[in-house]
Amino acid sequence: MTQPLIVITGAGSGIGAATAHAFADRGHPLLLLGRRLDRLTGLGLPRTMARAVDVTDRAAVAAAVAEAEAAFGPADAIVNNAGTMLLGEVAAQPAGEWDQMVDVNVRGLLNGIAAVLPGMVDRGTGTVINIGSVAGLKSYPNHTVYSGTKAAVHAISESLREEVAAHGVRVVTIAPGAVRTDLLSHTTDEAAKADYQAFKDAVELPTVDEIAEAVRWVYEQPQRITVRELVLAATGQAA
Repeated sequence: MTQPLIVITGAGSGIGAATAHAFADRGHPLLLLGRRLDRLTGLGLPRTMARAVDVTDRAAVAAAVAEAEAAFGPADAIVNNAGTMLLGEVAAQPAGEWDQMVDVNVRGLLNGIAAVLPGMVDRGTGTVINIGSVAGLKSYPNHTVYSGTKAAVHAISESLREEVAAHGVRVVTIAPGAVRTDLLSHTTDEAAKADYQAFKDAVELPTVDEIAEAVRWVYEQPQRITVRELVLAATGQAA
């Protein structure tokens, strides 16, 4: 049986790369989007189209999806994984870092949705999987803007789910807690980075492969079933 196309943003590392491997293992053709083409092609996955696309560029995202659909058929799912986490107190944090998180975490997610959703609605099937965060459900020190963007992901996902449910399209939010990725490396506030790293070092965190398995599991449920929200974190992560 021929497997349908899966689109993954932020696929060059971390959860995105692990998710690409998880779906490739099931024989899906893939469209992988990320900032660095060498990382995408370096995954060495079969039946894969890799494009160096900034998710904040709506036209570029749409063009890449159209190109992949011409090659592999309609996109049956998108995993909106691209995101950036820049920790710090709002009073001291450069406003440019707020803009970057809003642009990537919110606008980038909307651009991914826009590129696939009309086709899914027309076909009466499809799955939108948005990577949120536990930080979108509760507050943490130094996470104010990041938490705001991830709360937006959760709100967008739930409202969108209500809009498209009658069209047979599923919308899922995956909300991981802390995971062993390089996401923290983008933070420029050294004190906030050190505090967060100390927490990560004290807890046995989930691996990116474990999160990717959760992504694949929600997708592989029967189309008539939507796992609306899946929150998963280390047992040792109390907050």
